[in-house]
Amino acid sequence: MFLAPMLLVLACVALYPLYRTIYFGFTDASLDLIGDARWVGFRNYLEYVDYGNGTGEYFGLLVDPRWWRSVFNTVLFAVVSVAFETLFGLIIALVLNQQFAGRAIVRAAVLIPWAIPTIVSAKMWAWMMHDQFGILNDMLEHLHIISEPIAWTASPDTAMIAILIVDIWKTTPFMALLILAGLQMIPGDIYEAARLDGVPPFRLFRKVTLPLIMPALLVAVVFRALDALRVFDIVYVLTPNTDATRTMSVFARENLFDYDRFAYGSAASTLLFLVIALITISFIYLTRMDLEGKD
Repeated sequence: MFLAPMLLVLACVALYPLYRTIYFGFTDASLDLIGDARWVGFRNYLEYVDYGNGTGEYFGLLVDPRWWRSVFNTVLFAVVSVAFETLFGLIIALVLNQQFAGRAIVRAAVLIPWAIPTIVSAKMWAWMMHDQFGILNDMLEHLHIISEPIAWTASPDTAMIAILIVDIWKTTPFMALLILAGLQMIPGDIYEAARLDGVPPFRLFRKVTLPLIMPALLVAVVFRALDALRVFDIVYVLTPNTDATRTMSVFARENLFDYDRFAYGSAASTLLFLVIALITISFIYLTRMDLEGKD
C-alpha cells in the first residue's frame, strides 16, 4: 500500500513511454503516421530480403554497421570515462577526507564542475578547444607539446578524446562526493589501531580503507556507468555528427527525428535500453558475488 503511489507515478512517467517505444520498434511508424502505424514484426531489427536465384540480403538494426559502431563508441566512452573518474574521484576524496585549513571551501570548489549544466560545460570547452581561438591549443603550443593547433572536436582522431576530457572534468566531483561519503563512514578507531601497530600507509589503504569503502565505490560506479551508457548531450553539442563519436543515444535521436525513421529509431532506443539493463544487471551480479565472497 505504501509503495502503490510511487509505482503508479512510475508507471505513468516511465513504464508507459517505455512500452510505447518498444511497441513502435515493431511497426513502420513515422513522424507523420504514428497513429496509423502498422505492425511489421522484427523487420526493423532483422529482415532477410530474397532477391531470387538463391541470393538475398539481411537488413535491419542488427546488421547495421553504423549501429554497431555507435555501440562500440558508447561502451568505449563508458569504460574509459568511468575508469578515470573513479581513479581521480578516489584521489580527490582521500585528499578531502584529511584535516587541513580551508577544507570546507575546497570541498565546495571541487563541486563547481559538477554543478555547471552539461550544455554550458560543453559550449565552454568547445571554445577552449577551438583550433584558432582556443586557450588549450595556445597553452600546449607555448609548452612545445604541439607544433600546430589541433581541431579537437572536429577531427575524427581527437573528437572522442575531447569528449572524454570534458566528461571526466565534469563528473569526477560526483564520484569524489560519493566516495567521500563512504570514507567518512569509516570509524577513526580503526586507523588509530593500525598506526599503533605500525602499518604502512599504502598497506593501510589497501587492507583497510579500500575494502571498507568498496560498497560506496561500487554504487558510485554503477550510477556513473548508467549515466555514461546513455550519454547524449556532450556528444551532440561538442562534436559534429560523425561515426567517430556517434553514441547509441545520438543514433536513436537521428533516426527518430532527423531522418524521420521513427520506427527504426524506436528499435534503436529499445536496444539501448536492453544493452544498459544487461550491462548493469551483470555488473551488479558480479560485484555482489565478489562482496559476498569477501564476507
